[in-house]
Amino acid sequence: MSRFLLPLVLLTLISCQTRPRRLPILGERQVVNGDTIYPTIPDFTFIDQDSQIVTNKTFEGKIYIVDFFFIHCPTICPKVKANALRIYQKYRDDDRVMLLSHSIDTKNDTVGALKRYAQKLGIDSRRWKLVTGDHDAIYGIADDYFSVAVVNPEAPGGFDHSGRLILVDTQRRVRSFCDGTDAREVDRFMEDIDTLLEEEFGSSSSQSLR
Repeated sequence: MSRFLLPLVLLTLISCQTRPRRLPILGERQVVNGDTIYPTIPDFTFIDQDSQIVTNKTFEGKIYIVDFFFIHCPTICPKVKANALRIYQKYRDDDRVMLLSHSIDTKNDTVGALKRYAQKLGIDSRRWKLVTGDHDAIYGIADDYFSVAVVNPEAPGGFDHSGRLILVDTQRRVRSFCDGTDAREVDRFMEDIDTLLEEEFGSSSSQSLR
């Protein structure tokens, strides 16, 4: 190999190795008039543990992590919340990252109950929204997050639901998910969060809460 060509090859290899990885955009896409249209999270309105209205605008300019739960879940929810707390602790001072948990027990998980649960978790409501709202709206939006929420009297606690943690970008697109009961999966998921921060903001390092 030419002594002039070798440095060029090495530079190309280094460039490929250091190029930041991009996460896929999940979901079925459409091509309209030559433009690729990606699925996005629709408009929503819920109410959080502080009786504050939560909409898409709450997460404007941020990436956020989503899950579906209910307070008295006897199966997967405690594990999912424990792993979600790991994510919260890592990014709690990064104002680019938020968490959003939808209660699927709209009858029993009142605003007051969500407030007590948030206090038990020790979370800041500016960073992590626990929401309730219209039954059909919460169950319907689970599909948009590629999650599952079904009333099932025969299931433990009366509900079937996914233990997924779902990552959404600043354009309302789902970019990654993981099994929230699996600590190793959540470790990988946090790497995806860092990758998305790099993609969206040019840095994965934390910023101070404004």
